[in-house]
Amino acid sequence: MGANYQAELVGVFGQPVAENPTGVMQEAAFAAAGLNWRYLTIEVPPDRLADAVRGMRAFGMQGINLTIPHKVAVMPYLDEVAPDAQIIGAVNTVRREGDRYIGENTDGKGFLRGVREDAGVDPAGKRVVMLGAGGAARAVATELALAGASRIVVVNRTVQRGAAMVEDLRANTGADVQFAAWEGTYTVPADTDIFVNATSIGLYPDVDAMPDVDLGAARDGMLVCDVVFNPPRTPLVKAAKARGLPVLDGLSMLVYQGVIGFELWTGQPAPEAVMKQVLREALGV
Repeated sequence: MGANYQAELVGVFGQPVAENPTGVMQEAAFAAAGLNWRYLTIEVPPDRLADAVRGMRAFGMQGINLTIPHKVAVMPYLDEVAPDAQIIGAVNTVRREGDRYIGENTDGKGFLRGVREDAGVDPAGKRVVMLGAGGAARAVATELALAGASRIVVVNRTVQRGAAMVEDLRANTGADVQFAAWEGTYTVPADTDIFVNATSIGLYPDVDAMPDVDLGAARDGMLVCDVVFNPPRTPLVKAAKARGLPVLDGLSMLVYQGVIGFELWTGQPAPEAVMKQVLREALGV
């Protein structure tokens, strides 16, 4: 039998994507696993998303990641959306099953895995406060609710958006989810077990931006999590460390959602250590 030079293709659709490091992580993982796969980082404007999905099908790609602004818009173009992704209302990973393309959401799962494995915290029975009501926030809150968090307080400046998300979460998960308006400086309650920044505050290029929150009342041992991965050492992470609080930076979520995506696409265990190391090198940490 002759040599097989055909590479399997996956990638990401988004706008912008030039500074998205996922491809570096996944290409290193494919190489470590001995797979002839390629990860394509593709700039897709909103009005070309339908064409991009048709291209994915035409090329027989094994899957795709979705980032801003396509996580919701892609859903009508897929053959199926997984139940948890339907609850979240967004898709960040598409996997191929035969000729069908199925939408998944690995963001919240990646976050949850980081909390459990990297921070050593079981969310079951924990009281959570989370900033934000966007796509990442929905994914994180949904997975925390399904994991048995005893209470989730969603804090958001836009009341209508935050309150609507809370109602959806209550209806879909049955969890105790509450809304708090973010007006001025928000003081994190003393009984909070896990505090999450699920907004983009602190994301490059606004690397000096700090969420307007007061950690002064936080109890010892409160886990502070930030979904921002570039840079990983955000002002919030630095402030939490200065107070002696345990932290979980955004690299954890990025790595683990990538690990889950790798396994969905390839059906093989992901080389986690390689993925973590390469990503930290790419981001200079």
